Amino acid sequence: MEKTRLWEALLSFDNADWRSFDRLVGSPYFNRKKQLGGLLAYLRTCRDLEKPPVSEAAFEAAHPGETFDSQKLRLVISDLLALLEQQLEMEEYKLEPLRGALRVATAYRKRRLPRHARKSLDELQAALGKRTWRHAEYFEDAYALGLENFQEASAAKRSEAFNLQELSDELDRAFIARKLRHVCLALSHQAVYKKAYAFGLYEAVVAYAVEKNLLQYPAIALYYHACRFLSDPADETAFFTYQDVLAGASSLFPPDELRALYLLAINFGVKKSNEGASLRWYEATFGLYEAALELELLFENGMLSRFAYQNIVGIAEHLGKIDWAETFIHRYKNHLERRYREGAYNMNLARVAYARKNYRDALLHLQQADFKDFINGMNARILQMKIYFETGETDLLDSHLDSMQTYLRRQQTAGYHRDNYQNCVRYTRALLHTNQHDAAAMAALRKQIEEEPVLTIKGWLLSPKSEVRSLKS
Repeated sequence: MEKTRLWEALLSFDNADWRSFDRLVGSPYFNRKKQLGGLLAYLRTCRDLEKPPVSEAAFEAAHPGETFDSQKLRLVISDLLALLEQQLEMEEYKLEPLRGALRVATAYRKRRLPRHARKSLDELQAALGKRTWRHAEYFEDAYALGLENFQEASAAKRSEAFNLQELSDELDRAFIARKLRHVCLALSHQAVYKKAYAFGLYEAVVAYAVEKNLLQYPAIALYYHACRFLSDPADETAFFTYQDVLAGASSLFPPDELRALYLLAINFGVKKSNEGASLRWYEATFGLYEAALELELLFENGMLSRFAYQNIVGIAEHLGKIDWAETFIHRYKNHLERRYREGAYNMNLARVAYARKNYRDALLHLQQADFKDFINGMNARILQMKIYFETGETDLLDSHLDSMQTYLRRQQTAGYHRDNYQNCVRYTRALLHTNQHDAAAMAALRKQIEEEPVLTIKGWLLSPKSEVRSLKS
C-alpha cells in the first residue's frame, strides 16, 4: 500500500488539497461509492500520524466487516486514484480560466444562443485585454478568441466585415514564439547530453521574424537571442541583448516561464565565468541573480538551491562584494534544505573569511563544511589548498594535493567538474614546484594556465599572491 501511486500522490497534497479532495469524494455528483470515502479517511489518518498505510487496515476502512480481498482493495485504490487525477485536472483547468470560458461561449453558439455567446465573448475580450502576460500562450489565446468571434459572426451572418489578417498574425506570433522556445530547450539539452537535433523550420522562422519586425515582442526576441548564444557561445552581443530585453520583461511572463528565462541566462553566465571569462560576465551573472532574488524566482517551495547559494556567494566574492556576500549568507541560510544548511552555511562563511585573509576562521568554518557532496566537498578542498599555499604551509599543501588527487581518482563523476578539479590540482602543484625566478619556466607555465579551457581558479593561479609561495623561490 505504501508504494502505490495513490499514496505517493496524496503525500504531495497540502492541507488545502486535502480539503478539496474531501469535498470531491463526498460529492454524489462525482462519487457514489462509499468505499472511497472510507479509504480516504483512513489515508488521511495515516498522513496526520505520519505512519505508512497498511493494506489490511485500508481494506477494513473501505469494506468494514468483510474478509480481506486484495483484488477488491486494488479496485478501490484505482477508483480513488481516478478521482484524484480528476481533481488535478480541474486544478490545472483553473489555471487557464480564459480557455475554459471560451468553451462556454462555443457551447452557447452551438446551442444557437447568440445573445449568450456574444456576452461571453465580450467579457473574454475585456479579460484578455487586462492581461499583462505576453507569452506564446497569450498569442494562442488571442487567436482562439478571435477565431470564436469569427465563428459567432458567421453564425449571425456578419462575417463579411470580419478581418482575418489579425487572426493570421496572432497565429504566426504564437507559432514562432513556441518554435523558438522549443529550439532553446533542444539546444540546452543538446549541450548537456551531446545529442544532435534537426530544427526543421527554424531557419525560415528566424528569417521571417527578422523580416516582419517580430523581435519587438519579448516572447519572440528573448528566445531568438537565446538560440543565438546557445548555438554560438562566442556571440556575446546576443547574450547581453537578451539580458537587456529580460530586464524589462518581468511582467510579461508567468512565474514559471520567467524563472526558466532567468535560469537559462544565469547558467550560461556561470559557465562563462567558470571558463575564466572577463569581469563583465561576473557582473552580468551577479545582476541576473540579484534580479531573480528580488523577483523570488530562485525559490521552490520556499527553498533556495544550495548550488545557487554557493554560486551567488562565489560571484559576489569575485567582484569584491564581500560585505554583501556575508549579509546574503546569513539572510538566506534558513531558505536552504535542512540537510544541507549547516554545511553550505559554513562553507560560504569560510569563503568570506578567506577573502578577508582571516585564514584561521576560514579553516574553522571548513571543518563544518559538507564534504559528502562531491562538488561542495571539492570546493572546500580547493579553499583549503589556497590557504595552505598563501600561508606558506608547503608540506601541508603537498600532502593535501596528494589527498585531493587520490580522492578524484576514486570518484565516478566525469565531465566538466572532474576535468576542472584535476586541472586545479595539476596546475597548483606545477606552480608550487616551479622556480618563480626562472622567467622562461614561469612564462611557459602561465601560458599553459591561460590556454587551459576548463580551470575555474585560473585568475587565482595567475595572480601575484599565488607566485610568492613557490617552493623554489
